[in-house]
Amino acid sequence: MLDPAIQNYFSERKEAWLKKNTKAALQEHELQELEQLCEQQFSLNEWLPNAAKRAGQISMSTHPCTFSHPSARKNKNGYVSSVLAEIDRIEDGYLKTGNVVVATDALGNAAALDVYKFLTLTMQDGENLLTHIQQETDLAQTLLAIKSANYQELRSGFLAMVESGTENITSSKIKQVYFPVDDDYHQLSLLTNSGMVYQLRSRLDKLRFSEEVKALRDKKRKNEFSEQGYSEIYGLTTIGYGGTKPQNISVLNNQNGGKAHLLSSLPPSIEKRNVNFPKSDFFTESFKKYEYAANFKALHKLFQADYNNIKLRDARDRNLQQIIDLLIEKMWAVRAVSQTQYHADTFSLSSTQRTWLHDDFADEREKSEQWLNSLITEISAWLTRSYEKVLDKKAIKLGEAERLHFAEVIERNKEFLK
Repeated sequence: MLDPAIQNYFSERKEAWLKKNTKAALQEHELQELEQLCEQQFSLNEWLPNAAKRAGQISMSTHPCTFSHPSARKNKNGYVSSVLAEIDRIEDGYLKTGNVVVATDALGNAAALDVYKFLTLTMQDGENLLTHIQQETDLAQTLLAIKSANYQELRSGFLAMVESGTENITSSKIKQVYFPVDDDYHQLSLLTNSGMVYQLRSRLDKLRFSEEVKALRDKKRKNEFSEQGYSEIYGLTTIGYGGTKPQNISVLNNQNGGKAHLLSSLPPSIEKRNVNFPKSDFFTESFKKYEYAANFKALHKLFQADYNNIKLRDARDRNLQQIIDLLIEKMWAVRAVSQTQYHADTFSLSSTQRTWLHDDFADEREKSEQWLNSLITEISAWLTRSYEKVLDKKAIKLGEAERLHFAEVIERNKEFLK
C-alpha cells in the first residue's frame, strides 16, 4: 500500500496529463486508449526508472551558486558542485546557516522538477520520500521493488539528486573574495542561502497580510479598541532573481516568482526625507524627469533596433522593471506619510490612487482587485506619456501592442503594488 502522498501525486499527474491530451473530438474508444496510455505511463514500472534517470539533472543545494550569477551553474569544467551545508547548531544568537531550519533548495534542469517534487513529498511519518530512500526504510524498499528495474539502480539514480561528486568544482563567475587573516583566509563574499531568503519573505508576508493582521487593521480603521497591536514593516526593497525565467535560478526562486524582500540596512538618517503625499496625481507630483530619463532613453534605443530576439526583449523588460521598481519605492515612501499628510477636504486624488496609497485602505486593497486593474491601466498610460516626454520629438509612436506589453510587465508586480 503506497503512502497517501504518493497516491495523490500520481493522481494529480494523471489528471493533468489527461486534461492536456484529451480533445473534444475524440471518440469513446480513443478516450479509453488514451486512459490506458496514461495509466501505463504513470505506472511505477514505467515512471520510476525514467524518473531515476532524470533525478541527477537536479541537485539539492542549501546555497545555490546561481543566485550569485545565473550562468555559474555551467563552466568549462562542467557543472559547479552543489553546496549542501551540514553544520552543527550553535546557540550564539547569530542568524546564520547553522542556527536555522529552512527548506533545502534545488537547481538544475527545469524539465526534471517533477522528480524533485516527487522526492520531497512528505510521508505520513513527517519525513520526506528522499529521506526514506536514503535510510532504506520499508516504505522505500516496497516502493522501489518493481519488476522493470533493479532496486539498487533506482536508489542510486534518485540519490544522485543529493550527491555532489568526489571533486569540488567552482566557477569564476561566482567571484568569491577571500581576505588573509593570520595563517588562514576569511571569506568575504558568501553564497546565498536561498532557504533563509524565502523564509524571510514568508514571515514578512505573514506579518503584513495574515488574517489576524487584517482584522486588527480593520479595528484600527473603525477606531475600535484592541488589546493586541500589530507591526508594520517600512523601507522594504524587492529584489528579483532570474528576470523572466526564475526557474533557471532555483526551485524555491521559481516558486516565489523570482521576487524576494530585503529589509532596510541603512543607518539612521538625521535629516528627514522630504516626501509629500500627492494632492491630485501621484505620477506627476512624486516623480522628477531625471529619475527615469536614463531608462526611457535605453528603451528608445531598443525600440529602434531593426531586429527582434530574446536578448533584446529581456533588455526591454529589465528597463521596464527598473522603472516599476522605482515606482514601488516611491509608493512605500508616500504610504509612510499618508497618515500625517493626507487631508480629505484639500486633496483631490482619484479613488484608485487613494486606495493604493493611503494606509487606511490597506484592508480594501486586499479584499478587492478592481482598484488594482484600474491602477495597471493608469501606470501603462503613465509609461507611454513619460517615454514621449523624455524623448520629445524623437519618440516613436507607441501603439496598443506596446501598451498591452507594459500592462503585462506591470501584472507581474501586482503583489508588490498592494
